[in-house]
Amino acid sequence: MSEHRPSRGVLVTGASRGVGAAVARAFAGRGDRVVVHFHRNEQSALDVLAVLPGEGHAVAGADLADPAAVERLAAEAVAALGRVDVLVNNAAMIVPPAEGRGRRGDHPLEETSYADWVAVWQETLATNLLGPAHLIWQVARHMVDVPPAPGQPTGRIVNVGSRGAYRGEPDIPAYGASKAGLHSLGQSMAVRLAPHGIAVTSIAPGFIDTEMAGYALAGEQGEKVRAQSPFHRVARPEEVAEAVVELADPWSHWASGAVLDFNGASHLR
Repeated sequence: MSEHRPSRGVLVTGASRGVGAAVARAFAGRGDRVVVHFHRNEQSALDVLAVLPGEGHAVAGADLADPAAVERLAAEAVAALGRVDVLVNNAAMIVPPAEGRGRRGDHPLEETSYADWVAVWQETLATNLLGPAHLIWQVARHMVDVPPAPGQPTGRIVNVGSRGAYRGEPDIPAYGASKAGLHSLGQSMAVRLAPHGIAVTSIAPGFIDTEMAGYALAGEQGEKVRAQSPFHRVARPEEVAEAVVELADPWSHWASGAVLDFNGASHLR
C-alpha cells in the first residue's frame, strides 16, 4: 500500500472461499480493512479472517436472495468498517447437484420440467442479480451520504461477472443470463453514480481453478476446458483478485462502465 493512501473499508461478498477469499486477502495485503461475507459457511469465513494481514477486519453472514438480509449486511459492514469505500459483488450460485439437476444444477431446456425450470431461474436470479442490485442500493446510498477520507474518491464498486454472459451457457442458462444482467446493471450504475464520484466496473472471467469449477476441471473434460485458452490453463483465484483490486483503485475512475474480459483469450469479442 502506498504510504499516501489511507486504509479503505472493503465489503467482499462470497468471501469465504475461492475468488472472494483471494480478493479479501488481496485488499487486506494492501492495508485495507475487509468485511468477509458468507452465506452458510461461517467457519470458512472465520478461517479466511484469521489469515488476513492487518487489523479491523470482520465477518458478516447474509443470504443475498433476501432483501432484508442484504439491508442487515450493509449495516453490519458499516458498523465494522466505519465507512464502506469499496464494494465487491463476487457472490454467486449455481443450483447445487443435490437438487437433482445434474453435476452442477444443469437445466437444459429439453430435459427440465417446467416447475424445475421456474425454480432454477428464480433462485439463480435472486442471488446473482437481485442480491447485487439491492446491495448496490444500500452501499451506494451510504457512500453518497458519508464523506470519504480526504483525498479519496466517493466509492468504487466492482462486479464479478462471467465470460458465460457472452459465450453462452446452454446447460445453465439462468447463470449466464444472471451474469449478463450483472454486467448491464454495472454499466447502468456507472452512468447513474458517476456524478457522485462512484466508479462501477465489472470483470468477466472464464473458468477459474476453484471448488465451484471443480466439476469441469477433472479428467478429459478438464483438458478440453484448459485447451480453450492458448495458455492451456484456467485462471488462478489470485489473478482475478489482483484484477479486482486494480479496478477498485482510487485512480481507476476512467474505467467506469467497463467490463474487463479476463479469460486468457479463450473467448474474444
